Amino acid sequence: MGIMESIGSEFKTRNFSIYGQWTGILAIILCVALGIANIFSFSLLIIFSIICLVCGLLLVFIEIPLLLRICPTSKVFDDFVRKFHSNYGRAGIYLAMAAVQWISIAVKASSLIAAAFILTLAGSFYGLAGLKGQEFMGSKTLGGAGVAQMIV
Repeated sequence: MGIMESIGSEFKTRNFSIYGQWTGILAIILCVALGIANIFSFSLLIIFSIICLVCGLLLVFIEIPLLLRICPTSKVFDDFVRKFHSNYGRAGIYLAMAAVQWISIAVKASSLIAAAFILTLAGSFYGLAGLKGQEFMGSKTLGGAGVAQMIV
């Protein structure tokens, strides 16, 4: 089975945590790209772009569990990232990150609004999964459910 077929079968499960995880991957790309793009502004927006960049890098480890196994990270960082394994935990971190980016509008309207929107969308998907009582389901393509165990 190819990657596209695997992703397609995951989406057919109608589990909102899968939607949240793939939206989270989009959020990672946007946070890193927009964080770098806005860091060159000469205003307080620099602070929000640095925060956005750090959020994107943190989300890499939250959304791709395989990286916790292959990247040398500290035990404290690993324990922090593992706190966001549940749907509600992920919804909370995404919505907190989104709130910071929405606040950036007070300084200056910028492309960070796109990151705020996608972070809000991902947090909402995880929140819906929690409200519907759906079990957290990590994408096999991103290193969840079996792939990470094969590395060890």
